[in-house]
Amino acid sequence: MTPDDWTAIGLTARLAALTTVLLLLVGTPVAWWLARTRSPAKLLVASLVAMPIVLPPSVLGFYLLLLMGPQGPLGQLTTALGLGRLPFTFTGLVVASVLYSMPFVVQPLQQAFEAIPERALEAAATLRAGPWDRFVTVALPLARPGFLTASVVGFAHTVGEFGVVLMVGGNISGQTRVLSVSIYDHVEAGEFGAAHRLSLMMVLFSLVVLLGLQWAQRRKAVTPEAP
Repeated sequence: MTPDDWTAIGLTARLAALTTVLLLLVGTPVAWWLARTRSPAKLLVASLVAMPIVLPPSVLGFYLLLLMGPQGPLGQLTTALGLGRLPFTFTGLVVASVLYSMPFVVQPLQQAFEAIPERALEAAATLRAGPWDRFVTVALPLARPGFLTASVVGFAHTVGEFGVVLMVGGNISGQTRVLSVSIYDHVEAGEFGAAHRLSLMMVLFSLVVLLGLQWAQRRKAVTPEAP
C-alpha cells in the first residue's frame, strides 16, 4: 500500500473514533428522552434522528454543504466565531459524520433504555435517589450492552461513509481523503490491485464487527440475570 493509503486509514480511524465519542455524548440524552417521554414531539424527533437511514447520502451532503457554506447559517456562525469555514476540512467531516451516523447510535441506546424494567427505577426512587442518580447508577449500567452495540455500529458505519464524506470533505490527501474515497480513487485510476487490498480490509473489518456483535448478543442471552 502507498503512504497515501496508510494516511487515509489513519484519518478514517481518527474520524470514526471522534465521531463515535461525540455521538455517545450527544446521543445518550436524546435516546433517554425518546425512551421515556410521552411528548407529542417524540414522533417528529425520532423521525428526524432516523432520517439519514433513508435519505440518500448525496442529498444529506448537499444540504450540509449549503448550511456550512459562506451563505449558510452554520457557515456564517463559524466565520463570525473565527473558526473559519467547515466544508473541505476535517472538522466539517466530523460534523457531517455525526449527523449521518446518529441513528446508528441513538436507536440502539433508545432500545436499551426502553428495556430497563420500570421497577428498577421505582426501587431506586424509594431509596430517595433523584432523577440524575437513577440515570447514572441504574439506567446506565443496565443499558451497557446497548452502549457496546451503539459504539461498534456507529464506528463501523462512519468507517464506510462515502457520499456524505465526498460532498462535504472532498478529496484532499492528509485532510479529508478517507478510506472509502481512496478506494474510489484507485478504481478511477485503474489501480484495481490497490482497490482490492483496501476493499478486502473493509470486508474483513465488517465481518469482524458482525461476528463480535453476534458473540456479544449470544453471551448476553446465555448469561443469567442478576437477582
